[in-house]
Amino acid sequence: MLWIACTLVAAAAQTARNAMQSGLTASLGTLGATQVRFLFGFPFALLFLALAAAAARSALPAPNARFLAFTAGGALVQVLGTALLLAAMHRGLFSVATALSKTEAVQIALFGLLILGDRLTPLRTLAIAIATLGVALTAVKPGQTWTAASGRPALLGIASGSCFALAAVGFRGGILALHTGDFWLRASTTLAWSLGLQALLLGAWMALVARTALVGSFRLWRQSLLAGFLGALASQFWFLGFSLTAAANVRTLGLVEVLFAHAVGRRLFRQRSSRREALGMALIVVGVGLLLAAP
Repeated sequence: MLWIACTLVAAAAQTARNAMQSGLTASLGTLGATQVRFLFGFPFALLFLALAAAAARSALPAPNARFLAFTAGGALVQVLGTALLLAAMHRGLFSVATALSKTEAVQIALFGLLILGDRLTPLRTLAIAIATLGVALTAVKPGQTWTAASGRPALLGIASGSCFALAAVGFRGGILALHTGDFWLRASTTLAWSLGLQALLLGAWMALVARTALVGSFRLWRQSLLAGFLGALASQFWFLGFSLTAAANVRTLGLVEVLFAHAVGRRLFRQRSSRREALGMALIVVGVGLLLAAP
């Protein structure tokens, strides 16, 4: 059951990272704030890997073709998923795009079964569906209408959820493809490779087409480093969770991030929850409770 503790730490760290990125958005723009998690997170991923190797007192697991395929694939589709979600938000209907991107948990269950053979019990499948419905109710605001104009953002939201689901399955596949090392060493190795590839690709792309945002992130290096650390810390514990159980279990429990985010918004920004949001959060709690109780 160690995966439960890892997932809760990951969700809490991700909530803090999102808060930091939100503060950077005003200065760097959405894209500039987003890339901080990759570019500034990579050095911390290397630090976590060094600590994991020291704790394991063994050499790093040797990469193989299956590991590289899964890890590179996961890294690429995660970046693509982020781009699709940003595109959906850029077209408006933020809540619709966010809600549909959170179908990730349901899609992970399907992709995990097809690609890795990760089977879930009927009760855990029901738990995933209930928690996902809760997120949808929480994200879609009262009075939100689903018209023809919302069709494209909705499709982009679903596509981003598919990419995030494939990324989670890819990262778990990469961890499982390593044949040596303790679970924490295999998880840290996979994280370092994936973040390294993402930092390289995004850094090169932004240097060509978004240099102002890239330079701005270095000017705000203190805030960027903190956001990068929190992002790498969250990813480290997500990957530890993936190394211990099916990705669908991890990402469904990780939906408690929605509850954490509402708590932060209520305390720091004095935001109040509507009845719809309260019902959605209750469904998340029920879904997570079923997931933890299921055999």
